[in-house]
Amino acid sequence: MAIRKLLLLLKPIDPYPFLQTEGVSLIKNPQVLQYLESRCKVHKNAINMCKEILNKKPVEWKPVSRNDLSKPIHDVDMVITVGGDGTLLHASHFIDDSVPVLGVNSDPTQAHEVEELSDQFDASRSTGHLCAATVENFEQVLDEILFGRVAPSEISRISLKLNSEPLLSHALNDILIAHPCPAAVSRFSFKVKNKDGEIRSKTVNSRSSGLRVCTAAGSTAAMRSAGGFVMPMLSRDLQFMVREPICPGSTASQMHSAFKPDQSMDVNWYSDHGAIYIDGCHVRYNVQLGDAIEISSDAPVLKVFLPQGFAQVRSKY
Repeated sequence: MAIRKLLLLLKPIDPYPFLQTEGVSLIKNPQVLQYLESRCKVHKNAINMCKEILNKKPVEWKPVSRNDLSKPIHDVDMVITVGGDGTLLHASHFIDDSVPVLGVNSDPTQAHEVEELSDQFDASRSTGHLCAATVENFEQVLDEILFGRVAPSEISRISLKLNSEPLLSHALNDILIAHPCPAAVSRFSFKVKNKDGEIRSKTVNSRSSGLRVCTAAGSTAAMRSAGGFVMPMLSRDLQFMVREPICPGSTASQMHSAFKPDQSMDVNWYSDHGAIYIDGCHVRYNVQLGDAIEISSDAPVLKVFLPQGFAQVRSKY
């Protein structure tokens, strides 16, 4: 498909509006202030550079702040996100499987900066696992796409049904089902079944801090931090883990595993209050005692130009 019309989705140009109030800096540590001001400057420069490059290409494009995005994205051939994985993640909630996405990491972490400032504060910058480009190679990556020399990968997403009704939002990274209060116990049960209804696992009854389910893309995020395993990016499997189970006993081995694309997970909620958190804080649905949740990989895929698809681009230029 020829790419002629683009949407440039931008992380806010000033991502740290709290730096000053009425001309007075709220940050007292000069090193932290310098670091945050540097991040703003680097991000702004990245946006300007992307715009300058797009102006040279035979495409029509429109910039939109991610904060102003409120309806599904249609009538474009591709979305380019400028920010990091968070901006691409935000965009994914407005894109179906017909529009590919290219992520530009506008402010990559600098290893030397992290090392120099590690005893002062966390100097990590933007995460870009899903971003195929930076300002250093954006034009080359864009040309490869415009000339049709590379194709996007199809990344799995999570589909949810609440009491048999499909939820409109699909998770690119993960979902967390838990009590809204992080200090409260979540009570639920779950089992895995085939699409034809055949039960594939025993029912697991859990008192814990909740249940997390992730895609392959999300296996490098919270799931990995919790001790999960990293999955091949193109895997359609879903990985799950019960968070901090109370006395797992004989069911300990069933608290962390994965299920296949031809399977789904049924969750029954037994606490008075609960919530389904989709991709962190991006989307939330409330659940209550007796609700049933079905989790599967039936959601439309997201077409993403991944970094590994441009290994030759980096070596050529």
